[in-house]
Amino acid sequence: MNTTTASGVEIPFVGLGTWRLTGEQCREAVRTALELGYRHLDTAQEYDNERQVGAALRDSDVDREDVFVTTKLGSGNRGYDEVRQSTEESLAKLGTSYVDLLLIHWPNVTTPLRETLAAMNELVEEGSVRHIGVSNFDIDRLDRAREFSEHGILTDQVQYNPYWSQTELLDYCRIHDIVVTAYSPLAHGGVLDDPVLEAVGDRYDKSPAQVAIRWLVQQPNVVTVPKATSREHIAANRDVFDFELGDDEMERIRQPSKTRAAAGFVRSRFRELGCLN
Repeated sequence: MNTTTASGVEIPFVGLGTWRLTGEQCREAVRTALELGYRHLDTAQEYDNERQVGAALRDSDVDREDVFVTTKLGSGNRGYDEVRQSTEESLAKLGTSYVDLLLIHWPNVTTPLRETLAAMNELVEEGSVRHIGVSNFDIDRLDRAREFSEHGILTDQVQYNPYWSQTELLDYCRIHDIVVTAYSPLAHGGVLDDPVLEAVGDRYDKSPAQVAIRWLVQQPNVVTVPKATSREHIAANRDVFDFELGDDEMERIRQPSKTRAAAGFVRSRFRELGCLN
């Protein structure tokens, strides 16, 4: 099965990330992903695309119960009332009676974490949210979230790829049966011309992107949500379960370098602005 299990919850290893996907492009990407077998969708209130994600899900032939849907609280929606109201609005936009996972998108020092989690826990008890988690939390914040929450923290969604190390967080999450959800798994495109990933990929007839995704999901308690828009890339990102990396390859692929990670982000922004081919 192409899923991992934490706290008794099955999560598909590879989901579709929708950051910076809007309008018809977002709807078509989600529709294509579901058609190609994706059963894990990742959105957020601040992405401004929940309506498009929900429309694609409703228009598909896939049963809602078979798709793991994640959304995240916007930065201004951390107070008790704001959590409840914004989640209700998210459900209306998504056209569903529940989300599988609701995350705190970013740490917020202006609202007590205990207050945010109290509202999220109530939503779990009422059934409109199945599970809760956090995003971009370091170990100290994650530890406090676990302390303040009656229901378990299912995941911490963080940037994780061959250039961006999360070793200490991974160790913590494995000890406490928490999933690490890796966003930006391709380092904003930085891995696409990486010579190490190219060499490994040649051995398995896989692209550097596929090697990077396989490297992530082959690690315990890790899932990932790569963004893609073309049918070719959406299909390729999920086609990573017919080969297995060796221990030496897993070590070679790990190349911590925040400089490389930052360079990939800058290049991706230039591409979006039309400055690069």
